[in-house]
Amino acid sequence: MQFNAVLDQLKLYEAGKPIELVVREYGIEAKDVIKLASNENPRGCSLKVIEAVREEASKMNLYPDDSMYELKGALATKFGVHDENVIIGSGSDQVIEFAIHAKSNPSSKVLMAGITFAMYEIYTLQTGGKVLKTASAQHDLAQMLELYKANKDVAIIILCIPNNPLGECVDTKDVYAFLDEISPETLVIIDGAYQEYASFKDSAKKIIPSDIIAKYPNTLYTGTFSKAYGLGGMRCGYGIAQPEVIKALLKLRAPFNITNLTLKAAIVALSDESFVEASVRENFEQMKAYEAFAKELGFEIIESYTNFIVFTFDKDKKSAEIAQKLMEKGIIVRNLGSYGMNAIRVTIGTPEQNARFFESFKTLYM
Repeated sequence: MQFNAVLDQLKLYEAGKPIELVVREYGIEAKDVIKLASNENPRGCSLKVIEAVREEASKMNLYPDDSMYELKGALATKFGVHDENVIIGSGSDQVIEFAIHAKSNPSSKVLMAGITFAMYEIYTLQTGGKVLKTASAQHDLAQMLELYKANKDVAIIILCIPNNPLGECVDTKDVYAFLDEISPETLVIIDGAYQEYASFKDSAKKIIPSDIIAKYPNTLYTGTFSKAYGLGGMRCGYGIAQPEVIKALLKLRAPFNITNLTLKAAIVALSDESFVEASVRENFEQMKAYEAFAKELGFEIIESYTNFIVFTFDKDKKSAEIAQKLMEKGIIVRNLGSYGMNAIRVTIGTPEQNARFFESFKTLYM
């Protein structure tokens, strides 16, 4: 059977290994497995959300409110925009998918950092578009601007602020200066999946969606409930843009693209900002232990503005081997070999999880 030729260019996205896989393959009890691979919130989610979802469970036979009126309204209030500025997706990556499919085509190009979220490239190739990447792995806006000016038909620029999977983050003032140089016909997607973390650590990194879409109508800001809000399993994200952009994206959205349980969870999560603040604060308190650990063992790290940290290794240590041996001990981390790096990405866990990671790593490599 023949399929579209473009599929020959696509690689499958490599998600973090699930706990269930480690249980099956290594005979480790689920309670003894810790997952530090997918940047989930180790604190779980707000207890208010759990209670609300329990109450909503009796409505699983009903389709959700496809207008998503209440959630859009809550997001509009939080970010100082209007309902018509908001679109809801099954994770923010679905909103990004809509945007790339709406704007990219076989005669256009999509510009991104040298190493960034893999789905940007996958979505672009699905449309037949060409991917442009900077020579720099991290976000180098000067390089990006040079590439932009040197190439015709750049339909989309994607800025991951802060960047997944590396963790670095550009300053907001530099983003604005960059946007000043971009044509209003080029869509700029600002992926803010980890903005709650970056803006907490350094206010100079904070993106204010209402400000940026007002000054630059060609921008689309995306955010998610999967990280700081602890709702990765509920799959809910959002986009904020001018109504012209939102209307185009809505044409690609299937009806009922998120569940009624997801809607309820996200709405209630927004009402418990104290949970998010506590989660983010604890994240950076625990990150200090990782920074000290790397210094003690002599590993390089990338300064992180997220809920994960990247360790890079010399040639005498192989990231694939490290990740594998840790997994055999019931500790799941992310090997970044698929990005061409000899590095692992480790989600910042609870104090107990982090202590176990340090102990296991030392046992293996000291």
